[in-house]
Amino acid sequence: MKICLVAGSGSLPSVFKKSAEKLGEEVFVVGVRGITDVDAQAYFPLGKVGSLVKLLEKQAINKIVLLGKFEHKLLFSHLLTLDGLALKILSKAKDKRAQSIIKALIEELETMGFEFIDPTPYLQDILAGRGLLNTVEPSQEALEDGLFGYDIAKEIASLDVGQTVVVKQKAVVSVEAMEGTQEAILRAGKVAGKGCRVIKVARKHQDLRIDVPTVGLQTLEALRSIKADALFLEAGKVYVVDKEKFLKLADRYKISVVGLPLEANP
Repeated sequence: MKICLVAGSGSLPSVFKKSAEKLGEEVFVVGVRGITDVDAQAYFPLGKVGSLVKLLEKQAINKIVLLGKFEHKLLFSHLLTLDGLALKILSKAKDKRAQSIIKALIEELETMGFEFIDPTPYLQDILAGRGLLNTVEPSQEALEDGLFGYDIAKEIASLDVGQTVVVKQKAVVSVEAMEGTQEAILRAGKVAGKGCRVIKVARKHQDLRIDVPTVGLQTLEALRSIKADALFLEAGKVYVVDKEKFLKLADRYKISVVGLPLEANP
């Protein structure tokens, strides 16, 4: 199978490419200028959806995976560069939330014969597990903050506001919105100082083709910079990029990494 990987920033697209190619897939990488970090065979400016469609038709590719970080706030700085197809998709989105825009993109391209596929079968090894993921046990207070923040984070994520909340002493310090995870974490540090706990989850009915939550080394550095002592991830729903290195570094930084819920849902 030949797959077009539309790659955002970060190393997640590279992880997918390597895994898919090991399984015998052919991966054609399309990058977005100024955003994509991995090497790509073709690049387009943000918002040139029509150009992407023409390229895929020329390459005879109809399977698409969308992975990597595309800052939601970029939409407002690139409105003037959107092509006709992108504007059509934007007009069909029920609102300007990230999930709504991506769903409108998928629906429009599916009417043209394309199929967006679920990348998780190629990324099972980097999904967060359940329970303690590294060797640093969380304090009782940290664990209580994680459990407290988990349900709140799920509600916020399902509203498509953001997928991360930061909690301290059972108070919500910051909520991720358009600025992204790292900025939400850094903002929490400015508000509440050291000892914050970060919780990252998926939406309640997460479409695994769309914006699956991801953490990586930059996330960990943000936690370290605000002296946070615990990171809680939804088990089986959050990608941990560079997982082995990530968990070893969390040990060194004395940050607990825990997969929630602690027990399987009934």
